[in-house]
Amino acid sequence: MEARPAGLSTTLPMVTARPPIPQSRLARDQQTQASTVDAKILVRNLDFFYGERQALFHVVLTVRTHTVTSFIGPSGCGKSTLLRCLNRMNDLVEGARAVGRVELDGVDIYDLGIDVTDLRKRVGMVFQKSNPFPKSIYDNVAYGPRLHGTKDKHTLDELVHQSLQGAGLWDEVKDRLAQSALSLSGGQQQRLCIARALAVQPEVILMDEPCSALDPIATGKIEELIFKLKDTYTVVIVTHNMQQAARVSNQCGFFLMGELVEFGDTKTIFTTPRDKRTEDYITGRFG
Repeated sequence: MEARPAGLSTTLPMVTARPPIPQSRLARDQQTQASTVDAKILVRNLDFFYGERQALFHVVLTVRTHTVTSFIGPSGCGKSTLLRCLNRMNDLVEGARAVGRVELDGVDIYDLGIDVTDLRKRVGMVFQKSNPFPKSIYDNVAYGPRLHGTKDKHTLDELVHQSLQGAGLWDEVKDRLAQSALSLSGGQQQRLCIARALAVQPEVILMDEPCSALDPIATGKIEELIFKLKDTYTVVIVTHNMQQAARVSNQCGFFLMGELVEFGDTKTIFTTPRDKRTEDYITGRFG
């Protein structure tokens, strides 16, 4: 067993000119852009603005298929903003604006012809705080497929079963599917939300601090689940827990003040970082 290691606002804000990209950064960008053979998501020179405030600067990275990619960094550094750019959840924020490209299987998700509903079906999301609907466990999982047109009871039963199994929750709830989802523990509710995301059969799963409100036992179960999910899905996770990033992710990116300072193999990032700022953050000198 392997060790666990909708559209954008059309209001254009007044912004200052972008600072020049350092030559060392350009070299890293070119290297990242060249590594696209197994790319599921490719971010090319992405800037992001909330009104007049720029939240992301020149982000370039490749999320490989069937891997877990983690984003780490201090609060307010742009991790969650980037995560929400990957399925255009930031479209819901008035005045938000993206400049650059975010490609899913080679197609820019910010093209005018993109169906955002379909995009969010392909790129599901699990939020920091579990948010089960005030419905039964069964109806929580079946909600997405029903929304997308699945009405057949047998098909729904299979999807609910497979999704709960995929989220590691089936054995715990199989005899009480008609009970309210709000009766579950915090950790179970978070896994139910993961099952709800799996039910629409996504290709990518985004997780924004999925363990922040959970106890160590529930956190361990979620981490085991994340590690298994990469066999079927591509997973991107935001976490403040550096040990968690080291345990579950294959790739890791360190963010600081809206800049992707360093991105690469998780083991390399944690053992031999190239940037002094990465080393200082990982060793606890700041952040």
